[in-house]
Amino acid sequence: MKSTQRAYLELHLAVFLFGFTAILGDLIQLSALLIVWWRVLLTSLSLAVIVRVVRLFRNLPWQKTLKFMGIGVIVAVHWVTFYGAIKLSNASIGVVAMATTSFFTSLLEPLIMRQKIKWYELMLGLLIVPGMALIVNSTDFSMLTGLAVGLLSALLAALFATLNKKLITHSDERSITFLEMSSACLFLTIVIPVYAWVTDTPLSIMPPTLLDWGYLIILALVCTTFAYVLALRSLQHLSAFASNLSINLEPVYGILLAWILLNENEELDTGFYLGAGIIVLAVFSYPLLKRRFEKGTL
Repeated sequence: MKSTQRAYLELHLAVFLFGFTAILGDLIQLSALLIVWWRVLLTSLSLAVIVRVVRLFRNLPWQKTLKFMGIGVIVAVHWVTFYGAIKLSNASIGVVAMATTSFFTSLLEPLIMRQKIKWYELMLGLLIVPGMALIVNSTDFSMLTGLAVGLLSALLAALFATLNKKLITHSDERSITFLEMSSACLFLTIVIPVYAWVTDTPLSIMPPTLLDWGYLIILALVCTTFAYVLALRSLQHLSAFASNLSINLEPVYGILLAWILLNENEELDTGFYLGAGIIVLAVFSYPLLKRRFEKGTL
């Protein structure tokens, strides 16, 4: 009993920390590209301490290694678009856009996993549409680009999550995470100078202030590495249903934190929060419908 209660506490702490990443992305005075580069670099270094790197490359077939590295590139682009959405709009809009990930997953998973499309997943996906319409109608025109980039980020999140689900069988999660983070870092290390050259934009990779250094360390070590370890450990004592329901709290935590810490309620009106409420309702309904439907009660 105590282990289950502890697992719930650890999982909720992990989800809270995941939700806090949007706030940090808004606070750090760097471009989205550099925020993600520092995040994957510091996360890779921290994971290298607990992962047997040499054994990983020795035991994992090179074909599978390349596939996970490819997923790491998708993760990198996902995070760049996520923080790009926040920079182009605000943290609340970025988080709400990410809440549509489950809808995109309902479309991509049957295609990639070669499964039948589930009607209740499509139904919840359609429920998200009026929520997004309310958000678009209530959002200042200058923030709509951020919303569109956020939806692209959600699509990429659904893609890499589904690919991971297909490939990660019989693989160590920590090792795979290290492989994906390090390949994301390598990819962005190549992209950053190319981007600077093509756009003729001088880029300084160093955070401009000590406060930004602190935010980056919290983002990488606390909200990524530590939160991941907590979430992974909690799954050993909780059902998949309980875990999914808890993880669905991430957009809720993100919006509440943006409201409290960034005063974003002053930038957004009632229509935004009504639309966000509809999307969150759809997200929370998913594990409930999934459980009932798969038991044959719907």
